Amino acid sequence: MTTVTTDSQDLETRLRRLEDLTAINQLFVDYGVFLDSHDFEGYASLFADDGEILLGPLGRAKGPEQIRQMMEKNLGPVGGGSFHLVTSPRVELDGDKATAKVMWTVIQRDGDGKPFVGMIGHHIDELVRRDGRWLFFRRAGRVDIPSAYPTGK
Repeated sequence: MTTVTTDSQDLETRLRRLEDLTAINQLFVDYGVFLDSHDFEGYASLFADDGEILLGPLGRAKGPEQIRQMMEKNLGPVGGGSFHLVTSPRVELDGDKATAKVMWTVIQRDGDGKPFVGMIGHHIDELVRRDGRWLFFRRAGRVDIPSAYPTGK
């Protein structure tokens, strides 16, 4: 009987871990989709009410409303000019909290419409589960390879 309970608890723990990792990975994907489409309302909804974002020269904001305003001010209303690839998530779960590091790559278009890698960086995240939903508590963006616009044609 003890073995069955232990196996059942282990299975529940493993299933919960997989569900958490899947939800957190979806959070990263949604971040890129909202950012690229300039849906800053959706973008800000990915942050906890007391969540914070630090994006170097773009600024720092706390709470969804300030985050939305900061992004609108810096990036404007029209999206579609770039595409973010979010890769290599490394997530450490700790109950209703988690830490993560993900890489990001910005794909842009040159004057002829040809795609090129604009810049590469990473995010260092603190995540929280609130009301059953994973959210960013603190997201710090770092640029590893700055913008390099193609020269000539």
